[in-house]
Amino acid sequence: MQYLLLIYRNEAQQSKMDPADYQKLLAEYSAYTQSIVQSGNFKAGDGLQPTSTATAVRVRDGKVLATDGPFAETREQLGGYYLVEARDLDAAIAMAARIPGARDGSIEVRPVMIYK
Repeated sequence: MQYLLLIYRNEAQQSKMDPADYQKLLAEYSAYTQSIVQSGNFKAGDGLQPTSTATAVRVRDGKVLATDGPFAETREQLGGYYLVEARDLDAAIAMAARIPGARDGSIEVRPVMIYK
């Protein structure tokens, strides 16, 4: 089954990171990504640009409304994702727990819908 591992983090906190610490974090993400690629669990994944680049789109009464920024103000913002193949939820949770961002943010694990 496929699961989406959504990486939530505090953008303001990350933007204040020392450049050396940020490079270390990127190296940890690279190592993690390589491990799930090599295990065959990796399907897709990417980091996202900051929420300041986001546009929220809604359709109300047939009119398209586009506004700058994310849908809601929260303490943590969606910073990236991994789409993985896992035998079950427990395996997906174990993969999510190894994502470097889980130490100071949160990882939401969501099963991908199967349409018949």
